[in-house]
Amino acid sequence: MEGNEHAHAPGHPHSPDHRQGHGHTHVEDEHRHRSAGARLKRLRHGLAHAVAPHSHEAADKVDTAMESSREGMRTLWISLAVLGATTAVQALIVALSGSVALLGDTIHNATDALTAVPLGMAFLLGRRAANRRYTYGYGRAEDLAGILVVAAIAASAVLAAWVAFDRLLDPRDITHLWAVSAAGLTGFVGNEWVARYRIRTGRKIGSAALVADGLHARTDGFTSLAVLLGSGGAALGWRTADPVVGLVITAAILFVLKDAAREVYRRLMDSVDPVLVATAEGALRSVDGVIGIGPVRMRWIGHALRAEADIVVPAHLTVVQAHELAVAAEHALIHTVPRLTAATIHTDHAASAGADPHTALAHHGDRPGPTLALE
Repeated sequence: MEGNEHAHAPGHPHSPDHRQGHGHTHVEDEHRHRSAGARLKRLRHGLAHAVAPHSHEAADKVDTAMESSREGMRTLWISLAVLGATTAVQALIVALSGSVALLGDTIHNATDALTAVPLGMAFLLGRRAANRRYTYGYGRAEDLAGILVVAAIAASAVLAAWVAFDRLLDPRDITHLWAVSAAGLTGFVGNEWVARYRIRTGRKIGSAALVADGLHARTDGFTSLAVLLGSGGAALGWRTADPVVGLVITAAILFVLKDAAREVYRRLMDSVDPVLVATAEGALRSVDGVIGIGPVRMRWIGHALRAEADIVVPAHLTVVQAHELAVAAEHALIHTVPRLTAATIHTDHAASAGADPHTALAHHGDRPGPTLALE
């Protein structure tokens, strides 16, 4: 063929048996230069990784998930110890004062401390490797634990409302008010510390269930604070102060319940922060050789993110070259998007006008082809 005078060894990407009738000399040279540049870029990247290892192989991803689970378990154990100590102090003062309100709060705190049990079981279960039945692993166990936490918050609201109405209908005198007030303050401080710790860790490792449990601990602190305010009102001779404050705190618990339920609901519905999607799109556009992107989908599995994305690549690329671009795109996503452990990248070629590579899927109404956006 004219214009193809360069000799190549058999099997070379630009030899006559691979060119498929395409190409002029300057095009081949350009492709060769690009390939050489890509190889040099990969070499530099490999040397950088050799000096500072930063692998994203399966074992490293599992290690990251394990570390997150260990951090979650550590948070649960420490929280359980703090709430256990708080409950012990309150139980001692209940024995001295005979306060029924403080007894209810003590039982409440002891019961709520046990919400660490389903979360701990979920973290342990989440460490199990994926198999042929649970192909994505067991990370969703955290979402199921989140449902139990939300149920516990709802039960707390019911209990607080019931105790408040009971006291409103049948006011009772409280003795040893100073001790009851100290116990209420202890309960508030302990629960608020646990709430902050759980929420901070939950957001760090991406656990919606742990965040919900932190919000739960915060409601317990409000309930303990109600005991403090109620005893203060009783000291001033207002016998209905305790139940009135209890009703106000019940309303506050319902607001926290709404936030926790929304957090768990969004996780169950595969909701992600739109900012993460925008970050992923920016990372894909930055990959050299990607000339367009399609839909980007993400979902949480436990406290780890997985993604699916479509990218548009030049039509002249070989399968191997297109795969290299897909790997580069996944690598860019893992480096850029927090908590992302893996991504499935689908490559589409820049089709000519009027040609749709997804025509075979057109009759599947529930599976439309991706809408590709060229740069």
